[in-house]
Amino acid sequence: MEDRGSGTAPPTLGVGMVGYAFMGAAHSQGWRTVGHVFDLPLRPVLAAIAGRDAGAVRAAADKHGWAAAETDWRALLARDDVQLVDVCTPGDSHAEIAIAALEAGKHVLCEKPLANSVAEAEAMVAAAEAARGRGQLAMVGFNYRRVPALAYARRLIAEGRLGTLRHVRVTYLQDWLVDPDFPLTWRLQREHAGSGALGDLGAHIVDLAQYLAGEELVGVSAQMETFVKERPRLDGASQGLSASGGTSRGPVTVDDAAVFTGRLASGALATFEASRMASGRKNALRLEINGESGSLAFDLERLNELAYHDHREPAATAGFRRILVTEPEHPYLEGWWPPGHGLGYEHSFVHQARDLVEAIASGTDPMPSFADGLQVQRVLAAVEESAQKNSVYTPVQPEIL
Repeated sequence: MEDRGSGTAPPTLGVGMVGYAFMGAAHSQGWRTVGHVFDLPLRPVLAAIAGRDAGAVRAAADKHGWAAAETDWRALLARDDVQLVDVCTPGDSHAEIAIAALEAGKHVLCEKPLANSVAEAEAMVAAAEAARGRGQLAMVGFNYRRVPALAYARRLIAEGRLGTLRHVRVTYLQDWLVDPDFPLTWRLQREHAGSGALGDLGAHIVDLAQYLAGEELVGVSAQMETFVKERPRLDGASQGLSASGGTSRGPVTVDDAAVFTGRLASGALATFEASRMASGRKNALRLEINGESGSLAFDLERLNELAYHDHREPAATAGFRRILVTEPEHPYLEGWWPPGHGLGYEHSFVHQARDLVEAIASGTDPMPSFADGLQVQRVLAAVEESAQKNSVYTPVQPEIL
């Protein structure tokens, strides 16, 4: 890190990103914006972005404000102007890139899910622990933790406003695969994505359930299904969740939907639904947490709001009430607009960047850690195992100390 400005300017933090599609664009927005919103101890600089297609990565660099473009991620790791590597590639390359970056002396932010298998995630955690001793930090990108309403929900639960938790219910539904002729993108191939709706959407809701409850899932019972077994092979490149297909078809090797129940360490119950086949649902992440003293509910499509019920109030007047999470006292809101002016999806990536920059500057462990990502990976593995065994209750593999 180098101070290139005046005596009062904070030192810079050179960021290098691998990947430039949907998540690359979202992360770019975060890095490009964060220093203009929050007073940071380090100033992020978009040093370089890497991707295999020279023309496409150069176009992405120009569009999103990256100073340089590389066609080999190893070249990005070798750059002296990069101190942090942001991994936004499909899951099959997360372990290789993240481990190499940590060994090269870089901090790492890696998109979720952390890896495509428990073994890969364990190797990433080991690399992160070794790097921590050398001063490098690693974080996994579960961006929904940074939605102010969800961060505030975590605060309320930690303060005991719900009392002892009884039940957590989370669903994440999308409809972009309802059309059986939607092409066979990498997200539908196990060798690249690891799993389908389970890893893509289920990873988010498992992390949120554990984050909000403040405890881990210890076992699950699951069912999974692939409704469309074959799809047109990809014709050209995909963009976000859009793509075009050719005339030949290939096998879909991941799940379209996963449903499962779980038990938290305290004994509280949890239910989960993850589907990319729910017609009419675009990005419908909804959750409700019920405790002995009250309940909280959240809907991503109304992401500036929480619904809160205090069960200790008289029955004649008790009920769910809306909390508009736009006050400067709410998490992250001190840097944004006057009360009542809502934020959106992209702001979660700005907040993610802020939290990681502040952790790097202070030398504190960022959250969620690679170990948190490994815990989610263990839950996903238990879900798959349970589904393969006709929904048999399956313990989540405990961490081996």
